[in-house]
Amino acid sequence: ALLIVVIIFLEKKYPINLKRKKISWIKVIISLLILITPLWFNDENSPIYYISKGFDNNPNFRNPPDSTGANGSILTFLDFIKVPIMDKPANYSESAVKQVVQKYKRESTTINKTRKNKLSDQTIVFNLSESFVDPKEFPTVKISNSVRDPMKYIRKLMTTTTAGHMLSAGYGGGTGNMEYESLTGFNMGTFSTAVTPYTQITSRYNFYPTIGMNFKYSSALHPFNGTFYGRIDNYRRFRFNKFAYLGSKYKIYDQKTIGSNPYLSDETAYQNGIRQIKSQKDGQFINLISMQNHMPYGDYYSSNEYQDNVSGSLIADENTKNSFASYTKGVEYTDKAVKKFIKQIDEIDKPITLVFYGDHYPAIIDQSQLAKYPVKLHATTYFIYSNKYAREHGAKSKIKPDKYISTSSFIPMALDQTNSKVTAYQALLTRIYKELPAITINYSGDDGFELVDQNGKKVSENKLTKKQKELLKDYQLIQYDMSAGKGYSLDIKGFYK
Repeated sequence: ALLIVVIIFLEKKYPINLKRKKISWIKVIISLLILITPLWFNDENSPIYYISKGFDNNPNFRNPPDSTGANGSILTFLDFIKVPIMDKPANYSESAVKQVVQKYKRESTTINKTRKNKLSDQTIVFNLSESFVDPKEFPTVKISNSVRDPMKYIRKLMTTTTAGHMLSAGYGGGTGNMEYESLTGFNMGTFSTAVTPYTQITSRYNFYPTIGMNFKYSSALHPFNGTFYGRIDNYRRFRFNKFAYLGSKYKIYDQKTIGSNPYLSDETAYQNGIRQIKSQKDGQFINLISMQNHMPYGDYYSSNEYQDNVSGSLIADENTKNSFASYTKGVEYTDKAVKKFIKQIDEIDKPITLVFYGDHYPAIIDQSQLAKYPVKLHATTYFIYSNKYAREHGAKSKIKPDKYISTSSFIPMALDQTNSKVTAYQALLTRIYKELPAITINYSGDDGFELVDQNGKKVSENKLTKKQKELLKDYQLIQYDMSAGKGYSLDIKGFYK
């Protein structure tokens, strides 16, 4: 603004009559047109896209550092000026969205005939446990039997409740993306390239639908800085009633750290969770995000029995071994905190269901191993536990066990386990969860999705049945509507809420 004022002042104070020849103006216009060509670098319907490809410009949107190494920083910057969000479905229109909505309204009526509970009467806790993975599932790694199983309690719990592996879209990062999937039911894999929804998608809408909108009261608890991933603004768009973080107007209670770990403990997160559960008489939704096991993994714990009891070819050097030992000890502390939390919610006389999941692997093993172990290094631990009161009032102890599930499937799974009635959108998510292989990002490429079966093997989209393909198209249409589209589905009563 100041620069514009200065320019206007100078033009008036010292006017210069620029007499350009016709060819000069043509050169100026051509130069400007060349300068704005990056706007079409990623538009497959434009000639600029093919000219760009002709110059061997192949950006890697899922790995910007690799893209920079191949193309240089300037070209990478230009490539990322306008990143494509999602391919537009051929039939996208308001009438097409309405047809899908009506279809799944009928589906919800069918599903609800066998459901007895109302979701808003439940207390649902989605617990994103930072970097939580079973240490014994790291490739090549062995933990001596002479020390405590770091996941002793959770491992036993997983045999009696809904549990398995969640397919993450990230490795060593991407927490906000997994949170987006779990809260909305939309999947990172169906985006055409790597995007960060919290900054590139949700900000396009004044209101964004999440599971929280089905409750009278919804909140988020995060014992850390609240600004990452634009959470403060996004939770406002989600219409959360409260967001408690360090420095917010809502206090984080019982602040404790373990050893020299700079992050507040998982026990701190859970004690604040208990306070929030008890603060509301009726049902509510809580998004609980922990920080204890966030990188880096220093020598935080003075008494760490895992230090000399771990081995493996991928943690052979001393630094990696120390990081893994520290991480494993952190997992043990989480295991004990979860045990205490489960005991506390079992003593509360209202239906409570906990959806616990690790958002991604910690970046301990070198990222080059992702090509060798694509599914393994993206498969984190999850379980869904309904407390004693919930089970006594219609909730299930365990639903169909799935070894691999999408993060975006937690909404229909929680509804299934709590025996809760569904909206039309949740009916769509229920069919996606029950009738399709797990959807995730393309682990071997830079765009698109892949389907993973219960053996951890990739399933070709071409192998899907006609009914499955139609289901997938319905899902993509709705996700496009709420990512790059007009948001028609938001205005249709009874779809999301």
